[in-house]
This record gives sequence, C-alpha cells and structure tokens, in this order.
Amino acid sequence: MRLPPLGLGCGSLANADGEAAFRGMVDRALDAGVAYFDTAALYLGGDSERRLGDALRGHPRDRFVVSTKTGRQQDFDYSAGHTRRSVEASLDRLGLDHLDLVMIHDLSRTLHGARYRYLVDEAMRGAYEVLAAYRRAGTVTAIGVAAMDWASCLDLLNLGDFDVVMPAGQYTLLHRDCLPLLDHCQGCGTAVIAASPFNSGILATGAVEGALHNFVAASPEILARVRGIEAVCTRHGVPLAAAALQFPRRHPAVSSVVVGCRSAAEFDRNLSLLATPIPAGFWEEMT
Repeated sequence: MRLPPLGLGCGSLANADGEAAFRGMVDRALDAGVAYFDTAALYLGGDSERRLGDALRGHPRDRFVVSTKTGRQQDFDYSAGHTRRSVEASLDRLGLDHLDLVMIHDLSRTLHGARYRYLVDEAMRGAYEVLAAYRRAGTVTAIGVAAMDWASCLDLLNLGDFDVVMPAGQYTLLHRDCLPLLDHCQGCGTAVIAASPFNSGILATGAVEGALHNFVAASPEILARVRGIEAVCTRHGVPLAAAALQFPRRHPAVSSVVVGCRSAAEFDRNLSLLATPIPAGFWEEMT
C-alpha cells in the first residue's frame, strides 16, 4: 500500500483542543499535501471517527487516505459479528463508502497474557476472515495489524495475508528490537507504518520532568537513555524531535510515520522537522 511519508494520528492528542482546532489541523494537512489520517473505533468512543469524517466532508475522496481499527473498544472482541458491526459503524461515522485500511487493533501478548492464543484464534477465524471478505468486495482496500508489541504483530503476519502493519512506538530512536518484523515486511512486501515516533512524548520534549514514555511517566533508565540521545543531538546541532520523526523512515520497509498533532501550528512544526537536514555523522553516531 502506498502511503504519504507523514500521517496524522487522530486520537486524543489530536482532539485535545476541540473540534474547531481539529478541523483546522485537517484542513492544513490537506493543503500541505499530507493526506493520510489514522483513527480507530476506540478513540474517543468513536468520536474521533465522527470528527474526522466531518472534517473531510466536501474534500474529494481521492485526495486522502483513512485508516481505522477494529477489535478494541470498551472491551476486546475479535469475532466475526463484532468486526462486521465495527466496520459498518466506522463507515457510518466517517461518512465514507469505503475504507482505505482497517487494522486488527491491540491483539498482543502484553495486553492479553494467558488469553492471547485464544484471542489470536478468534481473530483469525473472525476478524481476519471478515476483513479479507471486505477487501475482496472493495469495501476495504487493505487490511492490517496494529499493536504496541512487534512480536505479536509478526505472529499475525505469519498467519494471514495482511497488507500493512503498524507497530506503534516499536521502531524509534529508543526502541529498535523490532528489526525482525521490519525485515520480514521488507521481504514479503508488507507496508510498515511507524506510529508514535516520539514514544508518546519523551522524544519530542526530551528528558524533562514529567516526560511521558509510552503513556506513563518515564523511568530513570529511559530518562538516562534519552539524555544520551540528546547529547548526540547537541553535538551535531540536530533537534531531538526532528531526529525522532526522521529515524523510522530510514528503514526501507517503513512507508509512513504517523504522529499526533493538536493544532495546525503543531502540524506545521512537525512538517518542518520532517524536512530538517540531518548530517550523516549524526546517524553514524546513533547506530
């Protein structure tokens, strides 16, 4: 699946300043040619999809790409019946006649523990078969997997014909253990979407007091590692956030980087960071 190099996550951060700011951010992104928006049935209890649909209404359908997710809302349900209802509800909230990408959401060992294998079986018999049927019918263009656990993503890729994988927060300046997943994707042609390149905050703010790492307070070990990265950035005159945004796309398997923005101004800053020149010596020192 061909995707723009930068996508906008439409979860709680993007909606933090209200509907008017969200709409302004979407309009600014479309004007700038950034036409990929990622949402989920989970986000804001479905309101993220509704707001995105409202913001995109009136824009030509071929100007933008939308991805959403199924399987997680108030609880987890990867059954066939739930998946059908979820996709139909997403189409309705977004006001679209087809979805570019739907991903099975948050099916991972880290979340499900002893129930993981049972839920994988449920998803492959239920959600996967339903999404594959929607893909054949053209209601969904591509199907994929999204989770904050790269090994679980790889499990699912080995069980079905998926087009896309989104290992959120798994391939960043801080986390590179997921190279087996990326190498697998490069070999089989599965597109990788690197979501959460800032690991939910710390790679944008730096190791400041109260910095968040994957939605919780950063540990002393993570803070120390980020300070080390910041020292390399300082030596080469590179903004930490620019390095964090650009790092994932250095791997040939990564098609797009998805980041949350809360305003048009923040979107502009991220777009500028994505274009900031970074010397080869910085990347050499970071390897």
